[in-house]
This record gives sequence, C-alpha cells and structure tokens, in this order.
Amino acid sequence: MEFNDLIFKELLKRGYSLEGKTRVWNIADSKLWYLTPEQAQGYLDLVSTEEYKKGIGPKELTLLHNHMKSLLNEIGTGPINIVDLGCGNGKKAALFVENLRKKNVKLRYCPIDISGHMVATAMETMRNLNTNVDVVRVHWNISDFENLENVVPLLRKDEYKKSFFLLLGNTLGNFEIHELLYEIRSAMKEGDMLLIGNGLNNHKVEEDIVKSCREHPGFNKFFIYVLMQLGFNQDEVEYDVRFKNSRIEFYYTIKKDKTITFQNKKVSFSKGDQIIVAMTYHYEEDEFIGYLKMYFNDVKKYILPDGSYALALCKR
Repeated sequence: MEFNDLIFKELLKRGYSLEGKTRVWNIADSKLWYLTPEQAQGYLDLVSTEEYKKGIGPKELTLLHNHMKSLLNEIGTGPINIVDLGCGNGKKAALFVENLRKKNVKLRYCPIDISGHMVATAMETMRNLNTNVDVVRVHWNISDFENLENVVPLLRKDEYKKSFFLLLGNTLGNFEIHELLYEIRSAMKEGDMLLIGNGLNNHKVEEDIVKSCREHPGFNKFFIYVLMQLGFNQDEVEYDVRFKNSRIEFYYTIKKDKTITFQNKKVSFSKGDQIIVAMTYHYEEDEFIGYLKMYFNDVKKYILPDGSYALALCKR
C-alpha cells in the first residue's frame, strides 16, 4: 500500500507519551480512517457484516425504530433539509427519508463526510429508494465538520429554511465533544434540530463492547490500513482493544523494532510500543445530557433499557 505522508506527519507532530516503560503513540483521528476509497469501503464492509449487525449495530437502530413516530412528530410536516453528518452509507438517514415521504413531506438530503466514497455511496442509497428525494450536490459535500457554517447556508434556499441534522453511529464520540457541538450549533438556526446517537458508559457495556470489537475481524481489517500506510506489514503488529479513560481504544502493539524514514525524517519504534489508531468516548448518561444542555436548551433523550445507548434530540 502506498505510503501516506499525512499520517506520517501526524505521527511526528504528536510524538509519544510514556506509560510506565511503554511508549504510546496516539494518532487517533477519524480523518485518517478514510483517506482512500479502500479505507472507506473497509468501514462499509465492517458495518455490513452479520457479526456487526447482531452484536454492535442494533442498539441505535432499535432506538430509531422504537421512537420513529415521536421523532417524526418533532420534525413536523414542513419542507426540511436532512443534513447527514458523517453519512456513511446513508441507510440510517434513509429511514427518515422513507417515513417523511410517506407523509408527503418535501425534503432535501445533504450527505456530508470527509470521504468522497462515503458521500457517493450515501447518494446512491437515496437514488435506490422507491421515493422521490432531492439529493443536494455541493462541492462541500466532501468536507470535515469545520466547514458547516459555509455548507449549511447553501441549503437554505426557496422554501427549505429548516434543517434536521443527523449525527449518528457514535460519531460524536470520535471527536472532542465541545469542539464538535460548538461547530454544529454555530451552523444551526432557530428551529433547527440535531439528532445524536452515542454509546453510554457502564461496566457491563465496557466488557461487551470491548469483547465484540476485539473478536470481530472487521475492525482489524479496517484499522490496519492506517498502519499499512505508515509502512507496517500486518505481521509486524498485533491488534487489541481496551476501555480506558472513558473511551474505547483500538491500538496495535509493535512486535519487533522498526524504523520508518520519509523525506530525511525518521521515526524508530521499539518492540512493545503501542500505536492508538482510534478511540471513541462513551459517557455516563447524566454527563452526556449535561454536555448537550450546555449548547441546547431543549434536549429530549431516548435511552435503551440496559442503559448502553442513547439518542438525543437537540433543538436550537
């Protein structure tokens, strides 16, 4: 696989920390997960596996199906933009599109993702629906969330003044929560809504999720792309998952000494070093809702009975 200088520069910039005698390199940044179409497709392959659908995926879908009627009532019947942040394959947004079209609600769909492959896949999902939906194409569809203040005004045209933002799939947990909530709220106008789906923290959940993520081969197949673009071979590292600091950490342990050189700069790794490639935060319920209320006065929550996952509808 071709060497990626962006990942290498991120590694140099962040350096490492010491945990005892172990050097830990933290390059966990979701922007690095989808740099190539192969990486993006690796994620789509992961979430389409039966193991994922049965073990990890159903939590959010269960809440969406159970509370769809309430959510649709909150959205109302006026023309609306559906802004799908971190759209993935667009299938969760499609649930809202199909149900709203049954009510003859006029809507426009705007997928936003750092990966052009994801945006194209989400658009294709919408085209394949047995309903007529306007899919918005703007050059900022392929974007990180820092550009939302520039993207969203392009959607508010003609009768489409109101927007319904989706931030599902534990996407919030992949970011610094205050930075992302600030960016999204700044792009919203009065009357806009944001639906967030995120995991919650309890000890049983920790054990179950870590076990699922460790044993499911799809996670390793997806995250190994990051290290392969740094010049590692798969047999030079060992994949593992842990729950630490209120977050799930996906990391690799270096199995033998290795030096990476690029443009006269080099990084030397020692056997036993760890590289964190991804982490996702799970909050206590009160903590999670408390953070949301710092940015939104009106927050309605939907929680699974086992307390493992939450939907939160936030109104501006």
